[in-house]
Amino acid sequence: MVRAAPAVLSVRVSPDERALLEAAAEQARTNLSDFIRRRAIEAAETDLLERRIVTIPAKDWARFEAWANAPAKEVPALRKLAKARPAWQG
Repeated sequence: MVRAAPAVLSVRVSPDERALLEAAAEQARTNLSDFIRRRAIEAAETDLLERRIVTIPAKDWARFEAWANAPAKEVPALRKLAKARPAWQG
């Protein structure tokens, strides 16, 4: 597999914004470029996932409506999980 050479992306920030980004990068123990790239990619992925459009073909619409309008089903494992204490609460 041939990989394309990295491209440079220039972003203008104020001195205060740069100081904030540098502090966050230092706390994450990485350099500023890697920190900004990683966080920008994460934000882009989140935005794309949250704005997903689901297309249901016309031939499947009636089946989808039947599923959506069907009575809720109880899933015992989910009921148990909902009652469980979150792991971060010890």
